[in-house]
Amino acid sequence: MLKSMIIFFLQSCITSRITKRIKKGVQDHGKNINFYKIKEEGFIELGIVLVFCTVIALSFAATGVNVLQNGIGGWNGKSVTEILGVPADKATVKDIEKLSKADVMQLFYAADAPSFERIKGEYKGQIINVGILALPTDYLTHHFFCPPRWVGKAFFPFEKDKGWGYNVCYGEGNKTIRMRKMDTYMGVSNIDKKNSFHIHYASYNSDLFYTMHDEMRKINDNLYIGMGYMAITGGSINPFPFVHIGPPTPWVGIDHDG
Repeated sequence: MLKSMIIFFLQSCITSRITKRIKKGVQDHGKNINFYKIKEEGFIELGIVLVFCTVIALSFAATGVNVLQNGIGGWNGKSVTEILGVPADKATVKDIEKLSKADVMQLFYAADAPSFERIKGEYKGQIINVGILALPTDYLTHHFFCPPRWVGKAFFPFEKDKGWGYNVCYGEGNKTIRMRKMDTYMGVSNIDKKNSFHIHYASYNSDLFYTMHDEMRKINDNLYIGMGYMAITGGSINPFPFVHIGPPTPWVGIDHDG
């Protein structure tokens, strides 16, 4: 099925470009289409189009595989402790790193939303590198989202169920940079319809990460599992996992928006 979709996409992409070249020939030569001239002028262009279309098709394929690696059918009913193999209150990020992508997804399903008012201060952050898109996700996070290295997030509950926060990055010389402000609130998940702690970027970010949205749930008081997603990568059907690690340090404040 996936192979057929890729082949169809490539055929459509190339055929569309050839059609445009033919139309140009018609405009230039009336009804006497010079196919040799079209072939000669369009050879390099069609080669570039082929490469571009192939890259796009492979990206779609990788995204499809990444989604399938989450597993099918939603939560299987296992508890956090059963999934991790250790008591939830004793779990660390190393226990999560041992899991497959499907099990990490099950961990998110099994976990509950944290108490909103208790998520306060700066938490360490770490990407959980699982799945076929692990390396591209890691690179995008550290080099574009919060360069040159994302190291965590900060939160403050300014109202009963709403607040805001920012991301923490290490800059040159390990200088700490606090940037990419976001809104926070408690609400129904876009992933499985349970409650989640939401992290929403649209109000303060106008670049590629305008549609970035994270959801977070509690494993224990010092470990939280998160799922992040963007419209360009498929939205909530294709989330990437990360963790926040406590105990938190005091809230400092953002250096600049965006």
